[in-house]
Amino acid sequence: MINVYTGFNAEVFSMVILALIALSLFVLGILTAYFGSGKSRSVGAGLLVVGVFIGFLTAYLSRYTFHLGLVQNVIYGTLFYVIAAIIGAVIGLLVFLGAIMKT
Repeated sequence: MINVYTGFNAEVFSMVILALIALSLFVLGILTAYFGSGKSRSVGAGLLVVGVFIGFLTAYLSRYTFHLGLVQNVIYGTLFYVIAAIIGAVIGLLVFLGAIMKT
C-alpha cells in the first residue's frame, strides 16, 4: 500500500531531489561511459561514481533509513515524480509539436 502524502515534508522533498540527482547521474554516467570515446568515457565514469556517492549519501542522511520509511516515502516518491515529470514533458512536447505542425 502506498502512503498518501497529507502534508509537505521538507526532509522527504530534499531526499527525493537528492535521489533524482543520483538516479540521473547514475544512468547518464552509464550511457556516457558506454557510448562515449576518449575523455567522455572518463567523464561518464566520474558521473557514475558521483551518482552512486549521492545515492549512498541520500540513504545515509535520511532518518527514514532504519524505519523502512526510505522505501515508502523517498523511493516511491522519486518514482512517482520521475513518471509525472516524463508524462508532463511528453504532453508539453506533443502540444508544442502540434502547434508547430499547424503553422
